[in-house]
Formats: sequence, structure tokens, C-alpha cells
Amino acid sequence: MAKIFVTKKIPFWEEIKKPLLEAGYELTVGGDLKPELEKGYDGLLCLLTDKIDAEVLAADKNKRLKIIANYAVGFDNVDVEASKARNILVTNTPCDEVNESVAEFTWTLMLALSNQLLPAADFAKNAAYKGWEPDVFLGQLLKGKTLGVIGMGRIGSLVTARAEAFGMKVLTHSRSSGTKLEEVLGQSDYISLHVPLTSETTHLMNEQTFMQMKQGSYLVNTARGPVVDEMALVYALKTGRIAGAALDVWENEPNPRPELLEMENVILTPHIASATFEARKAMGTAAVANLVEGLSGRTPPNLVK
Repeated sequence: MAKIFVTKKIPFWEEIKKPLLEAGYELTVGGDLKPELEKGYDGLLCLLTDKIDAEVLAADKNKRLKIIANYAVGFDNVDVEASKARNILVTNTPCDEVNESVAEFTWTLMLALSNQLLPAADFAKNAAYKGWEPDVFLGQLLKGKTLGVIGMGRIGSLVTARAEAFGMKVLTHSRSSGTKLEEVLGQSDYISLHVPLTSETTHLMNEQTFMQMKQGSYLVNTARGPVVDEMALVYALKTGRIAGAALDVWENEPNPRPELLEMENVILTPHIASATFEARKAMGTAAVANLVEGLSGRTPPNLVK
């Protein structure tokens, strides 16, 4: 009987685990990663917060592990090369529901920035509102502004498609096509990041690229935290190079730079861009399908190449 270790119970687990039970697999949910792997498992369902590196994999002393089903679209938490060296399949969960959720949330952040939504809400909740004034929390229209999308994968493309409804001009940049990065940065009123985390994209937004951004523009990051050098971001905000930023992911989660916590023109959310019921259920269903196929000797639908 194949054994599967699930590092933490995920949403809709009682429903989505049924194919695993029907296949006769033994499931263990929760526990310390390395000690559990030492016991010997055929499959691992892990989260993006689980670091699966060569040291962790070495805990599988008998090399029993056959597949890692990462419950995330990104897989920078998994050492893919170390896994391949042990003949372990690595899968992820790219789902339409995840892409749509992140794209919608990106626009949520953009609208919140442009309308000073969070400081205005705090102002009202703290009983500071005494009556309408014509010059309180002035925002700006998105219509007529330029949106720069960095990374034109599934999510970046969905964000771009929604821009037409707001009457925005769009500039795009990716590894293989689009406008040069410095031109996108220099001409855009809003920059939205949608790149995977790689050695090339780590600190893509740094002191140099922030200086290339249009004066008074905004940055939105729903990709991966280390894509942005937060020290450089703080400097760009303090000097007025950019007008504001919204970060759903942070360079050192769960700890943002302290300066960002004090800035009214910064929105910080706790990595929830994909946190919809629909997305979480789809992710879990995909992870389970990957496990079933992989442990059955077939190619999983979301195999990381």
C-alpha cells in the first residue's frame, strides 16, 4: 500500500482526498517534515511554505519517495534538480481558478492604491470623519493611465485583458516579447509584477529599476516577494520616486521591512491573492490528481519539467 504524507490539512480536504482513499493509499496529515520522511512515504503533498531541499530529501533514506505534489503554482520552495537526482517527480497546481483569482486581486490592489482606500477606511473607522470635505483622500482615475505588466504568463495576460475595461493603455514586457523593461518602467503609471522567482528575477525591482520608473507611479506585486528589493523600495517611496506600492508577497515572509508598516501609501496583504474558495478547491483537486497519476506510474498532469 502506497503511503502519502500531507504536511498540513488543506481546504476542502475531506472532499478532495476521496480519490486517494479510493486508490487505497494510506494518508498521514500533519507532522514534522524530516522525521516523517524518515518513516518512508511514496508521495508528499506539501505547501509553498515547506522548503524541500536536498537536506530534507536525504531524510528519505531508502529513496522510497516517488512524487512531490506542491500545493502551489510556483515551486521555488522545492529543489527540483535534487528531486530529479533521486528520480522524484515534482508537480504543481496551475489552475484557471488560481489565475483568475490572482488577476482579480491585482486589480483590487491597484484600485485600492489609486483611491487611497485603506487610509480612508481607517479614517472612517477611527471616528475621524466629521463630514464631507472636497479635498480629503483624493485619488486618481485609472482611465487614461498606462499599465505596465511585467511577465506575460497566464496571470499577466489576464491582468492585461482587464485593462481595456478601465480604459487604460497597456505596455508589456516578458523574456521573449514586448517592450523593453526600461521603457515599460519609464512610461507606466502602474507597474504590475507577474514573473516567477528565478535567479534572473530575484531583485528585478532594485535601486536601478526603481530609478527607471516614472515619477509618481505605483508598484503592485502579486508574484513572489524576492522579486522586489524592499530596501530599494523603501528608498524609492521615501524619496518620492514612486507614489505608492501594494505587496501581497514580501521579500522575507512573514516579516516585511519595518519601514513599510509605517507608510500610509503602502498596502501589505498576507499572500492572499489566490485565496478564493474556488482556487483553493481547484488547487487541492489538482494536487490529488497529480499524486494519483504519479503513484500509478502515469505522467502527472502538472509535471514540472
